[in-house]
Amino acid sequence: MRFPTLVLICTTLLVCSCAWLGKSKDNNGDETDTSGYSEQDFYTIIQKDLGLGYWDKAIENLEALEAQYPFGDYAEQAQLELIYSYYKSSDYEAAIAAADRFIRLHPQHPNVDYAFYLKGLASFVQSKGFFEQLLPSDETKRDPGTARNSFATFNELLSRYPESPYASDARKRMVYLRNVLARHEIHVANYYFLRGAYVAAANRGRYVVENFQMTPAVPDGLAVMAEAYYLMQMLDLADDAANLLAENYPDHPSLDGEGQFKYQDDPNFMDPTWLNKMTLGLYDRPEPPRFDTRHIYNERYRNPEQVEASPKRKWMSWLTLGILD
Repeated sequence: MRFPTLVLICTTLLVCSCAWLGKSKDNNGDETDTSGYSEQDFYTIIQKDLGLGYWDKAIENLEALEAQYPFGDYAEQAQLELIYSYYKSSDYEAAIAAADRFIRLHPQHPNVDYAFYLKGLASFVQSKGFFEQLLPSDETKRDPGTARNSFATFNELLSRYPESPYASDARKRMVYLRNVLARHEIHVANYYFLRGAYVAAANRGRYVVENFQMTPAVPDGLAVMAEAYYLMQMLDLADDAANLLAENYPDHPSLDGEGQFKYQDDPNFMDPTWLNKMTLGLYDRPEPPRFDTRHIYNERYRNPEQVEASPKRKWMSWLTLGILD
């Protein structure tokens, strides 16, 4: 009975702490009557809310300002600050919608690049996911839809406004997103090997090689092509891919000491053994080809000691968002 009780206590603390944090952060007193506010009054209180981090109050007043003074002196600036407030309050869908609206209404605005940047940031954070901040996870295995949207938005920002002050950060994020998207294709190819869909696996590998040049996933893309073509008995194409791999990445683990590709020679490698059948798949599982060399070609994964260098938080700290333990 101790464990369920402990879980109940921790859950209660979590809910209470979230409510307390939200109340202390976004409610700084009683509701303010803005019925008689001028445009300047609105903007003054909005700047105060933004400075204090009261995002919900800032959003409420920004929406009221836009509704009452849609063509006022602060209307366009308020729309930009509304995008930012949505982003800071973690309402990323609203931030993206507000950014799209601003870009559509004010395509020649001197700060429209900022709207593109915030839109890309909102999609970027969506691609990482909320629980990734709490639990270790592999972002390359997530749905790549938001990552693609973020990449496309940053790419449009760089194409239209290469001298933007946000261009440098956008370019760095695009490099990261490109690596994530390329690795996702390799994960999908590995899954196709498991299902015996070798044509689909080869297509994924070729897509990485053709569209994600200079990413750490290219060596695995070539390995996927070599293995998939070999399993389909397309030996010339398999040898071409293997030779390219050996020429450009001679330290790839799929190559032997002489630079020859180590193909899967058993055509029945996916057939379950008698032990696998007897244990209902628990033991002696078939091992399909699988390629993942991030620890060799990606600097982020090359030194696991550095990744683990930061002190680990205890489970109570994770559960209570750092309030306890």
